Amino acid sequence: MRVLLKLTLDCDADAAWRAIRSPAVLREVVAPWLDFESLEGTGFPATWPEGPHRLRALAFGIAPTGEEIIDVSYPGGLPPGVKMLRDGGGAVSGPLAAFRHWDHRMAISPLPDGRTLYRDQLRASAGALEPLLWYPTWAFWQYRGMRLKQLASTWAYDPPGTADADRAASAAGAGSAA
Repeated sequence: MRVLLKLTLDCDADAAWRAIRSPAVLREVVAPWLDFESLEGTGFPATWPEGPHRLRALAFGIAPTGEEIIDVSYPGGLPPGVKMLRDGGGAVSGPLAAFRHWDHRMAISPLPDGRTLYRDQLRASAGALEPLLWYPTWAFWQYRGMRLKQLASTWAYDPPGTADADRAASAAGAGSAA
């Protein structure tokens, strides 16, 4: 099965790239239908490093529905300006373990107007169950796309040292001195 998204996000490509590498954004994008808790001793990292990461999936944020591996890599050899995150993991137990193969790729590239082109491709296989799982998977991917579009404008970020970030830090410091 193959599920695709192609969206224009209302944020710059750097902000979108930081967001798709964030476990916190993953959790926001799938809520309220799903949530995840880290099974790693150190919890969730701020940004996904390459390699496998063990998680527990929670339906509606409370009911454990199995364990998953998010196996992150950052493929190279892409056109200039394009960045990609690949998750080649999958469910180890629970209902989503019906997918025997999982290859999820998210690509970010800047658009001339300062926004971001987001492309998302899931290739998964579930054998004889595939016809039953295609529509729910497609519908969930559409939901994820809607959430990405809703959240994108909140992903703006001014690195320390920029004028806006410095003004915000100064204002916060002035407010706490009172």
